[in-house]
Amino acid sequence: FFSLGFQVAPETKAVMKWLRSIPFVLSASLHGGELVVTYPYDYSMHPMEEKMFSPTPDEKVFKMLAKAYADAHPVISDRSELRCGGNFVKRGGIINGAEWYSFTGGMADFNYLHTNCFEITVEVGCEKFPLEEELFTIWHENKGALLNYMEMVHRGIKGIVSDKFGNPIKNARISVRGIQHDVTTGN
Repeated sequence: FFSLGFQVAPETKAVMKWLRSIPFVLSASLHGGELVVTYPYDYSMHPMEEKMFSPTPDEKVFKMLAKAYADAHPVISDRSELRCGGNFVKRGGIINGAEWYSFTGGMADFNYLHTNCFEITVEVGCEKFPLEEELFTIWHENKGALLNYMEMVHRGIKGIVSDKFGNPIKNARISVRGIQHDVTTGN
């Protein structure tokens, strides 16, 4: 979707280059306006369909990552449907991005398709543009969830891919049987 002739802003190009130069494995994009955690794909496989579930091959991993954040957030994990984000309570405070609303050119989709980085999007609060005096509360509501999410970097398989002499192999492709999405080793 980034190679379909879309004009990419210079700052976006810089972030894309940075993401390709460092082997990040997790990231989160923080937004405002709702209280929910979304995960890729954000762009529907069927662009004419709104609110269509569009899973990646790593759906189970993304759900686990999103739940790690949502479950550690004191308001997102609140089971009250009367609060902001209450319509996501039955989903555990998480949703596939395209199932909520589909859009093209998102960083979470880019990261998944073009880097080794798995990114979630966190809608951190009900206000799209919170007032300065609200930021302290928003920070404290999200701090523990952010730390819990960062700890997820220790889940999964870790190691060094090396040749018979013990030298690391750069850009080695790692495949997992049953998941149609490979990752590559870093420098």
